[in-house]
Amino acid sequence: MSPSLLPDAARVKHPIGVFDSGVGGLSILKALRAELPHEDFVYVADSGFAPYGERDEGFVVDRSRVITRHLLKQQQLAIKALVIACNTATAAAIHLLRQEHPDLPTIGVEPALKPAIALSHTRRIGVMATRGTLNSQKFKTLLAGLADQAQFICQPCDGLADAIERHDTEKISALCARYTQGIGRFGTQLGEVDTLVLGCTHYPFASQDLQALVGPRVRLLDNGEPVARQTRRMLPSLSSHAAPGQCQLLSTGDPATLQTAARRWLGLDVPCRVL
Repeated sequence: MSPSLLPDAARVKHPIGVFDSGVGGLSILKALRAELPHEDFVYVADSGFAPYGERDEGFVVDRSRVITRHLLKQQQLAIKALVIACNTATAAAIHLLRQEHPDLPTIGVEPALKPAIALSHTRRIGVMATRGTLNSQKFKTLLAGLADQAQFICQPCDGLADAIERHDTEKISALCARYTQGIGRFGTQLGEVDTLVLGCTHYPFASQDLQALVGPRVRLLDNGEPVARQTRRMLPSLSSHAAPGQCQLLSTGDPATLQTAARRWLGLDVPCRVL
């Protein structure tokens, strides 16, 4: 029988691979599941080697290659697309992964500077990101191309992703306060920062703290929904299954950390395996 004539139950359903240095990419996975509810996903948290944002570029490239190769070698469950749910890994490695795997649709993330320009009235925009993202050539090129359209105040946020990873609420609050103060005065008047870009996929999970600090009229921007829409556009085919998609969770660190975070933030109660 031709594969195209096989009943749905007999067809192989290849998942979409998603990876991050830890649990932050769950913010991207949440948007992906909302946009593509019938697709299967496999999420890898490289927590045993985190945080990426404070590592050198070569290290991040090596880890990105290792994870991608693993996801492509899962026999019949090899991924059909890859989402790099990490700003630092996207900046360091996406161009190499696309060269090495030209047939694999590969989607990355980057700080939402362009959408921020469209929303800002004061033309003063704060950017919170890891030091690795801010120092990357990819980000510097993006920033240079937009420098005549707005003033961007870029704030490296050492330790914040790690605090979110460990769900250290006291440290999260303290670091959010320190880094928003470092950006300057927030508000909607001339000279104030009226838009804040969350340039790390961990940071949306601190949005409640951040919004309380900057005020209700300041817009917070992350990139979950744009990445999900781009993934839909780039998929070679969509799942024909009517049932909701399934998720696998893998971690190179403590699996309980990822499993607990997925339950807390996504309402996803599935076991996590060690990679």
